[in-house]
Amino acid sequence: MGTGRATGAHLRGLMVLLAALAVAWLTGAEFAAKHEPDVLYPGPGVTEVRRLSDYHPRLAGGPGDTPVYVLEGKQPGATVLVLGGTHPDEFAGFMAAVLLVERAEVEQGRLIVIPQANASGFTHNQPGEGHPAYIEIETPGGTRRFRLGARATNPVHQWPDPDVYVQASGQQLSGSETRNLNRAYPGRPDGTLTEQVAYAIVQLIKEEGVTMAFDLHEASPEYPVINTIVAHPRMMEIGVMAMMTLESQGIPIGLEQSPTALRGLSHREWGDSTDTLAALFESANPAQGRLRGRTNADLVLEGKDVQYERAAQLGRLYVPFGPEGHPLEERAGRHLSTLKAFFEMYTLLNPLNGIVVAGVPDYFDLMANGVGAYLQPPR
Repeated sequence: MGTGRATGAHLRGLMVLLAALAVAWLTGAEFAAKHEPDVLYPGPGVTEVRRLSDYHPRLAGGPGDTPVYVLEGKQPGATVLVLGGTHPDEFAGFMAAVLLVERAEVEQGRLIVIPQANASGFTHNQPGEGHPAYIEIETPGGTRRFRLGARATNPVHQWPDPDVYVQASGQQLSGSETRNLNRAYPGRPDGTLTEQVAYAIVQLIKEEGVTMAFDLHEASPEYPVINTIVAHPRMMEIGVMAMMTLESQGIPIGLEQSPTALRGLSHREWGDSTDTLAALFESANPAQGRLRGRTNADLVLEGKDVQYERAAQLGRLYVPFGPEGHPLEERAGRHLSTLKAFFEMYTLLNPLNGIVVAGVPDYFDLMANGVGAYLQPPR
């Protein structure tokens, strides 16, 4: 009897061990897959591909290094920087940057695009949010798959978080903000991984003489600063012109000036630390919010949610929210049309030093044909 009980216990223990090993193998495979970089297909306008470590060599070969795409025009003009993926769970900002890399052709000036500004953030998901690991988009030539990351740097790459994060300006923030790239500017050359990434981006702006710099974001529909341009004070004049241009096209958008009381933000610190004209864009993504229902890839792509429809009826949101939702086409299209408006208004004021970009779909193109119609097919 004793031997039989012991044998049964051993078998149960062995089964538990095998089950644990199976779970570890599956999760380990997913963990490894999230570290595989997304495949982008640079279009004919890309003249050079650099690395962020070219501007801060300490990043070389590490999780903070990321491709930097340069699109040089035949005519001299302004140099413009566009960032996607500052927060890798804000998918439309990343996708708008991808469309620039794969479609844009610069006629005057120079365009520099970093689609995955916080490369480490693309290697994991936001804890406790139930976000999908990947987003798939159909193109005429097949399916493209992209990672959906987390808001902040992967804790595997930067740990532990302090109780209080003392930002480079001296402002004190919540400890978890130490891994938020959009609280880390102007960065530190010998700081945390996130601060070094921020430092490298600021060095790029300085070394390349960037005239205008843009940071593409998303936020929840209940967030007050939504479907909005947030501009550094020196960018406000062009911001007003861009806003009026968009409004005349039937694209309502707000405009706010960078706050002085909150430090570390891209649009504030880029403008204060360099000569560039800086702005950030926010679009309305229900996958970012607290009021959402089921969270899956469809929510990120289609932007439809009955819980948000109800919240809109109760007056709890800062944007309209109907059955059509806020699909990826609308959100990425807003970013691209807003960039186009800034390009045109700056060039209107500075025709000999302008930025002219062709080949990029705008809001109306994407709403009519979808994002997939403008992505390169998989090869």
